[in-house]
This record gives sequence, structure tokens and C-alpha cells, in this order.
Amino acid sequence: MIVLALSGLAFATYSARFGMRGLSLDLSQVTYIYTPGSAFANLAVFSHMVLGALIMVLAPLQLIGRLRSRYPLAHRMAGRVVVFGSIITAVGGLTYIALRGTVAGPGMDAGFALYGGLMLVAALQVVRLARAGEVDGHRRWALRLFVLVMGSLIYRLHYTLWFILTDGLWSTENLDGPFDQVQYFAFYLPYLAILELRLRRQTRTDTAG
Repeated sequence: MIVLALSGLAFATYSARFGMRGLSLDLSQVTYIYTPGSAFANLAVFSHMVLGALIMVLAPLQLIGRLRSRYPLAHRMAGRVVVFGSIITAVGGLTYIALRGTVAGPGMDAGFALYGGLMLVAALQVVRLARAGEVDGHRRWALRLFVLVMGSLIYRLHYTLWFILTDGLWSTENLDGPFDQVQYFAFYLPYLAILELRLRRQTRTDTAG
């Protein structure tokens, strides 16, 4: 988890800095995601970037058992930050998609909206189950939230590896090529499926034991 946190640190730093620039400067000549004359859309997307960077660094640390047992208060406080940041990140992304849409159109809109919706549900479930004292359920939803939080990094890692291996085969500048269309969902759904299989196997093992 430490290695994963460090691997995402450079991207998180870039995202946070870019998000802060977007909140304070006119970036209409720099990036598509800046919407001239729409302060609300810009607030949604750039706050999404800033908080997304923060939770990407904190989330892996939440899974380190030694840190949880040695610093329980810090674990709880960081957990609240991750959950709150996840909710704002999800709402910000969904708001931007509703107001502006993604660069690649309806397919990407659907994939990313589903991603944001799942993150919002997972964050709310983590809070609900923690308050209800359901430790196992809380842990399971925290793991799902972790996968979703790291999705933004995984999305970019997929592209990095793909370009190294294929020099960008089936990917276009407008992100609407065959590889891009798979990516609309592939940066989070397969990993959630793997996690679900692991959790179900663990449940069967616990029941048999």
C-alpha cells in the first residue's frame, strides 16, 4: 500500500496543482475542461481534481493494518477526510458531466457517470455502516471505495502501459477509438469484480470455518 501511495503521489501532486490553477485562473486556452463563463462548472471539475488528489494519497494508507492499530485516531480522522473527499469528488464529477459532458461524448459520459455514482454510493455506505457499528460491512465497502478512489490513477496507468506496448494502437486524440471506448469502463469495473470474487471467497471460507 505504501508503494501504491508513492506511485500515485506524482499524479496527485499534478492534479492538485492543476486543480488549484483552475480554481483561480482562466485556463480556457490550456484545457478543454475549463468552461469560460461558467464558474459553477469550473468549481465542480477543479475541486474534483484537488480533493481527488488528496484522497488518492490517503486511501492506501488506510489499508495498512499496522498504522490502523498503532494510530487509531489518525486512521479515523483520515477516513473521514477520504469519505468526505470522495463524496465531493463524485458530486463534482457528476455535476461537470451533467453541465458540460466529457470530451468523447455519450459513451464516455456513461462510463464516467457510472464511476462517479458508484464512488458516491460506496462513500455513503462506508459512513452508514460505520455509524451502525457493522464492522465487516464497513470494511467491505471501504475496500470498494479504495478501488474506486484509485481508479483515476489506474486509468492513466492503463494508457501508459498501452502506449509503451502498442504506441497508442486503437486510441485517438479525441479518446473515441476502440481502446478508449473499452477504457470508459475498464479502469474500475474489472477491479471491482476481482474484489467481489475475493470477498465472496472469504465469506465462504469464514462460513466453512
